[in-house]
Amino acid sequence: MSSTPIRIPSFPLAQQAQIIRAHQRDLIHVSSLREQTENILRSWLGTRWLTRFDKEVELGVRLAYYALTTGRAIQTLGEEYTNIWVHPKWARAPRTRAALVLLPTLPSYLLARLGPYLYARHPRSKDIAIAAVNALEVAGEVNLAVFYIGGLYYRLVRRLLGVPHISATLIDPNTRLPSYSLLGVLILVRLGYRLLNYLRSHSPQHAPSVVSEKSARSNNSDEPQLDDRPISTLLNYDPEAGLASTDNNGQLTVINLEMAPASLKAGRMCTLCLEERTATCVTECGHLFDWNCIYSWGRERAECPLCRQSLNLTRILPIYNL
Repeated sequence: MSSTPIRIPSFPLAQQAQIIRAHQRDLIHVSSLREQTENILRSWLGTRWLTRFDKEVELGVRLAYYALTTGRAIQTLGEEYTNIWVHPKWARAPRTRAALVLLPTLPSYLLARLGPYLYARHPRSKDIAIAAVNALEVAGEVNLAVFYIGGLYYRLVRRLLGVPHISATLIDPNTRLPSYSLLGVLILVRLGYRLLNYLRSHSPQHAPSVVSEKSARSNNSDEPQLDDRPISTLLNYDPEAGLASTDNNGQLTVINLEMAPASLKAGRMCTLCLEERTATCVTECGHLFDWNCIYSWGRERAECPLCRQSLNLTRILPIYNL
């Protein structure tokens, strides 16, 4: 008897709509898992601890979700929802799975946490890091535009590693697949507009003062402002580093803090970080906080940490001499 060879079934590559829906479902599940984790940690350790270690919580949630799915060569909940798989050729490679789990999350966390210390010791490294982040952002948008026009890789990491998705759903030849080419073209148009503005701003016809003013406005476009001035400029706050300038010697206040009694110093303590306020701000409900603390809090929850009233970051006011 002649043995017939086993025929391995072949699966088509995943469609764009399947990949997009899988990515959206994964974002929903990660967001839900993070919210539940934050509720548990807040009840155990308190709000102040959660505010201080919010980046570590986000990193742990994302690593746990993708390590238990992609790291184990099984489907994520989004991939299971759309019935797609990572290509078996790459799913069996441990290094590839580790790269798919770590590369999308770990570099951004290290830059956010270690960046301020690195910038303090090596000031030139800040410009290099900002240029690298901007380059990666543009590369991600170009990759997304190529995907919408007719590509296979939704994320830049998968394109660099060459890891596609396959689909277990048969394609009906009589069904017209949805097209996302228009979205890709719009992204390319936006990138072209940004490139044109960049070339104009660096042309010899523009004065350096105008260039610096435009760059400052563009960097602070989404930041709360007071009298058409970003609050960070009033408080010597760097949004990229996430830290306000220290005020141990009372540079932002007329009070001599070195000669002040302990009771006065206790009154200048921020209730979020339990440290002395370096850049005092007041909310609409009248509570005082450190600027970097209440700004980080307000981006996550639109309520006052003390009285739970609504919190609007655009209505927070800096206070001097206090």
